[in-house]
Amino acid sequence: MKTLLFFTLCFTINITQAQTPTEKANKIALKVMEQMGGVENWNNVHYIKWDFGKRTLHWDKWTGNVRVENPGQNLVVLVNINTLKGKAFKNGEVITDLNELNKLLTQGRKWWINDSYWLTMPWKLLDPGVSLTYLKTEKLPNKNTADVLQMTFENVGVTPENKYWVYVDQQENLVKQWAFFKSFNDEKPRFTKAWDNYQTTGNILLSFDRSQGAGGPKNVIVKQQFNSNLFTDL
Repeated sequence: MKTLLFFTLCFTINITQAQTPTEKANKIALKVMEQMGGVENWNNVHYIKWDFGKRTLHWDKWTGNVRVENPGQNLVVLVNINTLKGKAFKNGEVITDLNELNKLLTQGRKWWINDSYWLTMPWKLLDPGVSLTYLKTEKLPNKNTADVLQMTFENVGVTPENKYWVYVDQQENLVKQWAFFKSFNDEKPRFTKAWDNYQTTGNILLSFDRSQGAGGPKNVIVKQQFNSNLFTDL
């Protein structure tokens, strides 16, 4: 009888301590954010500037104001990503046609969504509308073991059908690789790239100027003080 009671007690404890794939993934995501400086420090970041491809972006995190400079199109878009209000300049001239302006404001927001995701994805692992689940472990190119988390989306972003696999180094508790699937049902990713070269910017870590072929943001600047005219004037 004692043996039976002991076995029952142990089994109950194991069941209680068991984690679902979502719970395990969420705990790993929290470790990642803590390793990168913590959510409080991330929320306290006021301004970020970075280059993505041929674009330069300025982002006031607290207000949602964004400036996108696209020299290849002689275009500057000033848009609030929350209200979709703003202005745009083409060849140095302000756009007055409302239909054209609205198209450019929408495009500016889409650019920001894409370009900022390549910079801030680890901070968004637990965003509303994100479904995070633990898949497996896998070896990284440096032979370290990574926990692989799957990200899917529900009614968020401009491409909610996308899927990502996020590789978190078990030793460093940092995202070190990611894979992009255009559709949730795709078996193979469109790409798998490094997410490396973390650098201290203010009180947080961000990954930029990554390994050759990894793409992503470059020349990142994080500030608390900046010229607010960036979001109102050409």
